[in-house]
Amino acid sequence: MSAEQVDVREVQRTVSKVVDPEIGMPIVEMNLIDKLDIKDGQVDVEYHATTQFCPPVFALKISQDLKDGLTQVKGVKSVRVVVTGHYFADAINRQVNKSAAGPETPPTQQA
Repeated sequence: MSAEQVDVREVQRTVSKVVDPEIGMPIVEMNLIDKLDIKDGQVDVEYHATTQFCPPVFALKISQDLKDGLTQVKGVKSVRVVVTGHYFADAINRQVNKSAAGPETPPTQQA
């Protein structure tokens, strides 16, 4: 086996530990996970918000907790998290999935 395998059970355990900070329940118990795919070290998670107007800070926290936790699972090379059904979904998805390569280089100023 040349490539390190991702333990599906560990991915599932990690996802099951993510808690909705407003409600205090794991998002798995609330049936919010819509998709969980693992292929070649890439983990894709899609979940829906409890309501369209869930406070954006909570939706962002859930997304970031998913990404941070899954990134730590052995064999995982990259993680993409997508929230759906939220009025601020596009911005949350952009924020949580932005490149970790470092800060963008600011544009040069002209004199």
